[in-house]
Amino acid sequence: MVGMPVPALWLSGLTLLVVAIAGLVLAWRLCRWLGRESRRQRQDLSEQINRLLPQTQCGQCGYSGCAPYAQALAGGDAINRCPPGGERTIQRLAELLQRPVVRLDPTHGIEQPARIAFIHEEQCIGCTKCIQACPVDAILGAPKFMHTVIARECTGCELCVEPCPVDCIDLLPMPTVGEPHWQMPERDFLSSSSSEVRLAREVGR
Repeated sequence: MVGMPVPALWLSGLTLLVVAIAGLVLAWRLCRWLGRESRRQRQDLSEQINRLLPQTQCGQCGYSGCAPYAQALAGGDAINRCPPGGERTIQRLAELLQRPVVRLDPTHGIEQPARIAFIHEEQCIGCTKCIQACPVDAILGAPKFMHTVIARECTGCELCVEPCPVDCIDLLPMPTVGEPHWQMPERDFLSSSSSEVRLAREVGR
């Protein structure tokens, strides 16, 4: 550039500056697009994962529900923290996420047959603490009035048991009808009537 006129040097420098700025803008836009694409793919994956989870919303995995756990799984969290889903869910998650199958982590609980909550009406004092604890709105009642469980909605999460001050809630084994034990069957054999729930318990003994 020896001997180049000053205006030409200035124009050359300006051109380089414009090219550099344009490159930075393109790089910034590319990073934003890649970020959005990554978030979209992770969201799609978390939705696929969530469909494999039992939807008990019990919190035993350490998260507030199945959807938050699905998001954590999409981000790399352990696949063996869901006792209601058990070994079958671990196998399905391992297949989807292309990870090795591992045993259920016992620190989060043990695998058990599906259960349903049952409120002993004669003992219920209508405190509403179970209603507040239920993550799926499966309990009907009002303050100072008897409460009852909507059998079709109950996931057996156990969250209603501990808050009850009079210990009037039991978890009953729920029969399976050819489905993995953590899945909620149609339950045509149960209604939201507590008397029918009691009958189902007696028949199951």
